[in-house]
Amino acid sequence: MEPAREELANAIENTPFSKPNCPIYQNVTANAVTNETAIKTNLISQLTAPVRWSQSVQQMIADGATHFTEVGPGKVLQGLVRKIHREAQTASATFETEA
Repeated sequence: MEPAREELANAIENTPFSKPNCPIYQNVTANAVTNETAIKTNLISQLTAPVRWSQSVQQMIADGATHFTEVGPGKVLQGLVRKIHREAQTASATFETEA
């Protein structure tokens, strides 16, 4: 994975990032991140780091999140969120393309 990590790191380092409008929860830390440099570093680390999905959702809830929207087909992530916190509201946002 090292060659892929180096290529990803190069691409991310050469991509301009702006301060986000809202906190970004990244799988590598499971915490809210708003610093552009930290977001870049975490994106690179996520390639090989364990996914901390449960901790990320628990932290979002601790930070006040009550509604989760899954973008894309299916409802797998909605089900995982409800297993972590039964009271969480979930929804789907899917986009249809014209054939």
